[in-house]
Amino acid sequence: MLKLIFPAVLTVLGTAVFAQSEKIETDRPDQTECPYIVPKKWIQLEAGFLKMTEKEIPGNNYHFHHPALLSKYGISKRLELRIITELATSKEKTQPGKYISKTGFSSLQLGGKLSLWEEKGLLPKTSLIAHYDACRLRSLEKENMNGANFRFTLQNSISNNISLGYNLGMRWNRFDDAPAYVYTFAPGFNLSEKWYAYIELFGFAWKNDSPENSIDGGFAYNVTNNFKLDISAGFGLTEKAPGNYIAIGASVRFKAVQ
Repeated sequence: MLKLIFPAVLTVLGTAVFAQSEKIETDRPDQTECPYIVPKKWIQLEAGFLKMTEKEIPGNNYHFHHPALLSKYGISKRLELRIITELATSKEKTQPGKYISKTGFSSLQLGGKLSLWEEKGLLPKTSLIAHYDACRLRSLEKENMNGANFRFTLQNSISNNISLGYNLGMRWNRFDDAPAYVYTFAPGFNLSEKWYAYIELFGFAWKNDSPENSIDGGFAYNVTNNFKLDISAGFGLTEKAPGNYIAIGASVRFKAVQ
């Protein structure tokens, strides 16, 4: 039922919002977060449904997001507030035809994005994103200690229709764990006035462990300047990375204060 109601609500919101001259800029569908800030006093919701399989036991273990939701609020021209919530289900195959299924919140993060500087020549447009990860409040994959993450989001315009986005940062699943180094690299292409496509390499690296590298790609369609749909898919390149995933999503923004 939730899978039917949620997209319907987003569709209604997408047709009812106030006009905004520039197209909505989103952090989905790729793993490369964008450097753009939500306009001041605007709310932006980015929701996605994902199915992922584990590489270690192909076809046996699954992970679903239904949905993952990134909520943003523009505080000023250079700062936005961010809340990430993920409702997920993990299914582990115990024997043919039988699974152990667990459902709950797999992520609850609070943070913000700060615009640092604009693009100038070879200098990329750059912002800083940081989140506090409340791992103790999860009901799925709960931890006894919280974590955090941050990343610099950078983007260069190659031409009017081609851009290059990339991120560098760090993530602590728990504060007593060794940090993972986060990296993404994503060329993006404006195929038309409404269509956008990308291909991306992304992953995590640890000081004394093998890296987790993956590749993905996808498309986005701007229904209006304030409403976007997307689809993406990817797969792991290294042994530690997930097997594969497919995701669909929708993003909408509207003015909170008239």
